[in-house]
Amino acid sequence: MLAFFALLGLTNGDWLARIPALAHGLHLSDGMLGVALLATPAGSVAVASLAGALVDRIGSRAPTTLAGIAVALLPISFGLAASQVALMVGMFVFGVAAGALDVSMNAQAVQLQTAVGRQLMTSFHACYSFGALAGGLVGGAFAWGNVGPTPDFTAVAVPLAVLALVAGRFLLVRGQGAPVGAASSGEREPAAARPEAARPDATAGRRRRVRLSPLLVLSLLALCSLLGEGAADGWSAVYLRDNLGTSAGFAAMGYAAFALTMAFGRLAGDRLADRFGPAALLRAGGLLAAAGMALALLTRTPAGALAGFAVYGAGLSCTFPQMLAVAGSIRPDRPGSAIARVAGTGYVGLLTGPVMIGGLATAAGLPTALGLPALLALGIAAGARYGVPGRMGARRRAPGR
Repeated sequence: MLAFFALLGLTNGDWLARIPALAHGLHLSDGMLGVALLATPAGSVAVASLAGALVDRIGSRAPTTLAGIAVALLPISFGLAASQVALMVGMFVFGVAAGALDVSMNAQAVQLQTAVGRQLMTSFHACYSFGALAGGLVGGAFAWGNVGPTPDFTAVAVPLAVLALVAGRFLLVRGQGAPVGAASSGEREPAAARPEAARPDATAGRRRRVRLSPLLVLSLLALCSLLGEGAADGWSAVYLRDNLGTSAGFAAMGYAAFALTMAFGRLAGDRLADRFGPAALLRAGGLLAAAGMALALLTRTPAGALAGFAVYGAGLSCTFPQMLAVAGSIRPDRPGSAIARVAGTGYVGLLTGPVMIGGLATAAGLPTALGLPALLALGIAAGARYGVPGRMGARRRAPGR
């Protein structure tokens, strides 16, 4: 299972590191490149619900394996593209494969997490983060050696495709690993057993309560989380360079600090979720992320901004993985569709976030625009209690207590 998260991260890190070479080869302006790069998240948004339905119908094993092979091989088409249109087609198809892999492997992770009875999701996402960092180093090494994108992508794609083919044999089949007494994939749990089910109480006849759908709340929180990630991806270096006057090399460290603390934060996420519960982890993560972005914006110094982006990455590190884990647990009969709903809404944030920050920056300045991710992080903290239903949000007690 770890192999597929690492595969997606490594593939993304490699081709993202070669964007300058792709743009230079096709003579793309910054504006043309920006339009082309929208094709990948657009493909992921387009396929999310379909991938979820497919996972619910046939299980996650086959979609994870096939999508993993496709994700490994499709970047080769980027290097072979002879025009912006061809590049966008390749990126859109890659986005479809990446979105399908994201939904199916997260559904597989929820299945495995349910089988072992403890939190695993954030560790899986840590593998994605470290894979992305490794992919960036690989792409940078090929670029430093003046190797073209096509040989680079081919050298990375072939072993990763073989890895996906082999690793797919070890994935759980549909229904495998379910705890004894758990409802089968084709059966719904009784309403009384579902955490989100409304329970009658003594006041039911006297007043009517408005109940928020946990999946709807999680979807909105995922939008906040990935929009915040997209803001750091696209604008941290720009803020350091243009607003604080740092060198290009120091500016690049802003995103590096964000990415590193996000990766290492995910290593601790499962233990924190087991100890304190997903709701507390989401609440603390949102508050920490908001504090980090505030530090980056209010200190107005390069060192303070660098520290702020590092804290921001630590805060956001566990939010999206936990949202997916909770979504799959809320609907054990249809985990694929639940995960797809949350992830698909999050992809919209990833797609629109950089553009939205750019528009706000044009109107009010980049420091003001970057205040939006801080507010959205506070929204994650405020919405955590509504997105994690019932006993699912409580801390786990140690045996014997």
